[in-house]
Amino acid sequence: MSAPRIRLLCVDDHRLLRKGVARLIDLEPDMVVVAEASNGEEAVEQFRRHTPHVTLMDLELPRMNGIDAIAAIRREHPEARIIVLTMYHGDEDIYRAVQAGAAAYLLKDTVPEVLIKAIRDVHAGLRVFAPPILAAIERRAGQPALTSRELQVLELLAAGKRTKEIATALGVTTDTANAHIKSIYSKFSVHGRTAVVSEAVRRGVIRMDRTPPTP
Repeated sequence: MSAPRIRLLCVDDHRLLRKGVARLIDLEPDMVVVAEASNGEEAVEQFRRHTPHVTLMDLELPRMNGIDAIAAIRREHPEARIIVLTMYHGDEDIYRAVQAGAAAYLLKDTVPEVLIKAIRDVHAGLRVFAPPILAAIERRAGQPALTSRELQVLELLAAGKRTKEIATALGVTTDTANAHIKSIYSKFSVHGRTAVVSEAVRRGVIRMDRTPPTP
């Protein structure tokens, strides 16, 4: 008798990509896509329903992002084996995904052979991180993390808000807002709003297409 096939859940908000991955996997005799999801909440529900062996998870998803979806799935199913498949390669993206419980981190330009091997390796209980991914994890682990308030300030800076506007938005004094800004500069080892926003985007701490959070 042949061994049971590896059952996969594919999570991505682009239908074309999901279908492309499914077609690639269908060519493998030992794999099958049993479910798809287009957002994080649906990913959690589909995992509950199908309990796949391996999940392919994008990070930028509507309704619940990929990192939160990984964390939610792993809370209910600590044994869940999840591969991040994304276009984002900032240190923060990688670090947070690994902290949430991802067993592998691959970029969407990964060649098919590498993806297929990663699926088999993760299914076998291995963790799959290429040297550049490991280096990013190490870099981020050595950096001081922003507080939740500093992250709000940073995203408001990225939206072009002035110090007074930031203070008003967060309900704090301008002195407090300035203190947060100086702390952010220190943690990123840069000075100036343009420089700190550029560095935050490069690391994956923020994305310019995100809407600043409501305080």
